[in-house]
Amino acid sequence: MKKRTAAVKRATRETDITVKLNVDGSGKSRIKTGIGFLDHMLELFAFWGFFDLEISTGTCDLKVDIHHTNEDIGIVLGQAFKKALGDKKGIRRFGFAGVPMEEVVGKAVLDINGRGFLDIKTTGIPVGRIIPSEGYRFEYAEHFFDGLAKHLGMNLNIRIENANRDLHAALEPVFKALGLALDQATQIDPRRKGVPSTKGVID
Repeated sequence: MKKRTAAVKRATRETDITVKLNVDGSGKSRIKTGIGFLDHMLELFAFWGFFDLEISTGTCDLKVDIHHTNEDIGIVLGQAFKKALGDKKGIRRFGFAGVPMEEVVGKAVLDINGRGFLDIKTTGIPVGRIIPSEGYRFEYAEHFFDGLAKHLGMNLNIRIENANRDLHAALEPVFKALGLALDQATQIDPRRKGVPSTKGVID
C-alpha cells in the first residue's frame, strides 16, 4: 500500500505552522505548538489514533493571545490529513468512539465525506472555566475542531456528557475519542475496491 503521509506548511502574518503526518504510524509524536495544553491533547490524539505526528511553529503571535495559533493548527492538521488520504479509496470513512474519564464521557462520531461540518453538544461544561496556566478556553477547542473538520472535509459530531469538573477533564476524553474514531475511519477495508461513496468520488 502506498504510504499515506503528508507535510504541510502554512505561514501567515499571524502564524507559521508545519505539520508532518503519517496516517499509518505507531502513535509517535513530537509536538511543539507553544501552547502546552494543546500539545498534551494532540499527543493523546496521535497516540490513540496510531498517527505519527510532528507539529512545529515558527513565529506566531502568542504574545497577543493563543487564538490564532490554536485555530490555525486545526486548519493545517486538517489539510495534512486530506492530503495524506488522497482519493480516499478503500477507507472505512465512518468512525465512532467514546472514552470515559471518571464521570465524564467524551464521544466523537465522524464521516470523512468531503463536506466539513462540526457540531458540539455538552452537558455540564463549567461556563468560563479555563486552563489557568495559559488561558485555554473551551471555545478555543471548538475553533480547533472546526478548522480540522472543515479542512479535512469531515462531518464531526462531538458530545461531552457530565463534564462538571474542570476543562482538562472535559476535553481529554474527547481528544482520545477523536483519535480512536479517526483511526477507525481512515483504515483500509479490503472489501472496498474503490471510493466509499455511491457518487464514486469524495472531494
